[in-house]
Amino acid sequence: MNIKIFLCLVILAFYSIVSHADESTQSAAASQQLQGFNLNGYTNSGEKAWDINGAKADISESNIQITNVDANFYGKEQANLTADHGTIDKTNGNVNLKDNVVVTSVDRGTKMTTDTLNYNRNKDLVSTQDPVKIVDEQGVVTGQGMVAHPNLKKAQVNKHVKAVVNTNSQSDPDNQIITITSDGPMQMNQATMYAVFNTHVIAVEASTGRELHSDKMEIWFNQATKHIKKALCTGHVKAIQGPNVSYSDQMVYDGDTQILTMTGRPKIVFDAGSAKGKGMFQPLGK
Repeated sequence: MNIKIFLCLVILAFYSIVSHADESTQSAAASQQLQGFNLNGYTNSGEKAWDINGAKADISESNIQITNVDANFYGKEQANLTADHGTIDKTNGNVNLKDNVVVTSVDRGTKMTTDTLNYNRNKDLVSTQDPVKIVDEQGVVTGQGMVAHPNLKKAQVNKHVKAVVNTNSQSDPDNQIITITSDGPMQMNQATMYAVFNTHVIAVEASTGRELHSDKMEIWFNQATKHIKKALCTGHVKAIQGPNVSYSDQMVYDGDTQILTMTGRPKIVFDAGSAKGKGMFQPLGK
């Protein structure tokens, strides 16, 4: 879902409405109100590219206020964006969406919800200070505040991060749930298949109760399988399994061999795949 495309299209669409309005009406009133609208966009080949629907648009000299925004995007990445209210600043092109903001990827089923979403045109960033929830078929990520590029390929959840992850396929009888929490921030880069959790990171495997604690946890994913290729925990690393607790300065997990190697105080090597749960780290996302 490319939010940047959506925001640009909304701006262009409503400027089009203003430019086609009757000039005498514009000069006679400080603002205009349009009840109900439907705008459609098409590719050069005539295929429908997008549509934007709304219940009402209030147009003033400084901004355009939209009610009940509902936008659909077609083509390579089909998506839907809805919000109760939206405001476009006509001076700088910045956009604010608020109340029940939902971005849904139709193809992948990923859904992001928040209370507000701001787009800064000059910085080319979307952001919110409100709680964020991201849901797909493998799990849920929640947190407080987010900054992202408009295409969501790079994003940061600012604090109070919690990821509840279904690590294996639904057909796997040993399906596992892992919960990763951190104070934040948590950054993710879909282009390089990389994610990092910062500050007081705790990963817990539901079926075994096994825990990993660290100051920082970095995860690299396999581009083809989306499974974890490597995980690196650094700073005050602690592994808890039943009554046993192991401490180290660093821990490396190899996704192919499912081996955890802990170095520091002391060095411990054990086969995470031999225990129930198939190790702490399995595929965390699509």
